[in-house]
Amino acid sequence: MKDVLSQEEIDSLIQAISSGQLSEHEKRAEKDALTLYDFKRPNKFSKEQVRTLQNIHENFARILANFLTAYLRTSIQITLESVSQLTFEEFIFSLPTPTLMTIFSVGEDLGSAMLETNPQFVFPIIDLLFGGRGEMPAGTRELTEIELTVMRRVLAKILENLRYAWEDVYELTPQIENMDTNPQFNQMIASSETVALMTFSTLIGDVKGIINLCFPFLTLEPVVANLTAQHWFATSRTGEKDKSLLAANLAPVEVEVTAVLGQAAVRMQDFLQFEPGDVIVLEQQINQPLELWVEGQPLFEVQAGTLQGRRAVQCLRVKGEEPDE
Repeated sequence: MKDVLSQEEIDSLIQAISSGQLSEHEKRAEKDALTLYDFKRPNKFSKEQVRTLQNIHENFARILANFLTAYLRTSIQITLESVSQLTFEEFIFSLPTPTLMTIFSVGEDLGSAMLETNPQFVFPIIDLLFGGRGEMPAGTRELTEIELTVMRRVLAKILENLRYAWEDVYELTPQIENMDTNPQFNQMIASSETVALMTFSTLIGDVKGIINLCFPFLTLEPVVANLTAQHWFATSRTGEKDKSLLAANLAPVEVEVTAVLGQAAVRMQDFLQFEPGDVIVLEQQINQPLELWVEGQPLFEVQAGTLQGRRAVQCLRVKGEEPDE
């Protein structure tokens, strides 16, 4: 089906309407097929790009909730509520006063974006960090210099989690540029510019709050081509990459490994008389593999030997597997 009419089809349609050749039913059908378009608010992000932004930031919400729960040692829920595109002016006018707005650079080749955290999110976090139970103060007020310094550290960690959520689409390097509390004085971009707005709901204890993440179209324009499901899945981490990443993280972990030569049942009287050089007859046959225990669990069947003059074992298979596996 064609989405664009040719000039001949347009002329023919106008002539048919003016001459009355179209029935009322056809006229209503033509009218119902029309889509309203506001030239003052052009939709610069396609539906597929909006869906990709939604997928990215749903993942970001899960990552951030897990991080803050561990960082603040209390249950924190974060949910992506909506992804929309509107003008920067409409976004600014929707913000409460005061609120904490963090302007950050997205990357070397990209522009700036804004992370807005309202008082119902900021004050419970400050209360938790200062030893409280995550409660809101009696009235909303401006943040002190000490509180701004504390929140700057928290927001830097939040932006680090944003970088992780975006890494399959584009390598962001977010850095905080400025922090402000009055939306009316913010002049990050022109008021008529289109922005992508991700709105998150937060729940800290019994306090519900809002986080807004605002990306101007000019900032994301260089990476708009990457905001497709096809590109996202094509560049997402494969099984091999996950395996190598997991191996790199597990490599420095120290574990206790024990090779069990065999077992033997002896009487307590004989055990008390053992001396260096005595021979203990084990139930283990010489042609049977030994067990290798890792952190107290038998995991592998191994063969004893030497390597570079040291005692060593060679892993034959995972315990319980058949020899041909």
